[in-house]
Amino acid sequence: MTGRLWALCAKEIADLRLNPGVFAPAIFTAAVALAIPIFIAIVLPAVTGESLSDSSDFRAMAELFTSQPWIRDLTPEGAVQAFIFQQFLVLLVMSPVAASMSSASFSVIGEKQARTLEPLLATPISTTELLGAKILGAFVPAACLTLTTFAIYLAVAAALAAPGVYRALLSPAALAIMFLVGPLASLLSLQLAVCVSSRVNDARSAQQIGALVILPIAGLLIAQLVGGVVLTAWLTLAIAAALVVLNLVVLRVAVALFDRESILTRWK
Repeated sequence: MTGRLWALCAKEIADLRLNPGVFAPAIFTAAVALAIPIFIAIVLPAVTGESLSDSSDFRAMAELFTSQPWIRDLTPEGAVQAFIFQQFLVLLVMSPVAASMSSASFSVIGEKQARTLEPLLATPISTTELLGAKILGAFVPAACLTLTTFAIYLAVAAALAAPGVYRALLSPAALAIMFLVGPLASLLSLQLAVCVSSRVNDARSAQQIGALVILPIAGLLIAQLVGGVVLTAWLTLAIAAALVVLNLVVLRVAVALFDRESILTRWK
């Protein structure tokens, strides 16, 4: 990477730090993603006095994972808790996606509105360098949110769930979901947001397009919960590989769609 790309990336991150409100939707999404599995696995049994393992439906779902090494030594209650915590990892992926959509759309449209994009476009910097800096600048906060959210999730499982449940979050499939599928999904959403932001003047329009990435994530979560899909390590890697291809395709489209002349001469 060139020095110009790194300098622009640092500028993007500094601009986002001055506008913390951009991350409000992502923080809210992260809070909800953390609260739902914790409420189901920890709070609800404590309030009702009924064990999760007393539910035949939960037991049947947890039996899908009895062959995994990390679940063999767990109690029936711990096995159900491990099932719940691992299944809702997919929901945590929505947090970095939301962060990417917010920061990427602000990065382009915010500069349009502040009239700081035009002088930048008049410099010799290439379109690839410019978009690369904006994508990286938005991706770094999303990656930090991923690490923070996962650390909290892991700490809660270790502190409040049955002994050994936290190991469900350190299995190959779980780590691949958080650190391969999550970042790649957020990268795809922010590239889509950048594509749209370069053509429109409304941040909400860019965010709505980027939100298309959330739909398959939600579908995957539902498919898991009803037992239609089991996210093994190999299936997770296959999904990650597909996301890599999509990201490369969208990056080429983003560079092609980013019309510097139009922004310089016609944007009002």
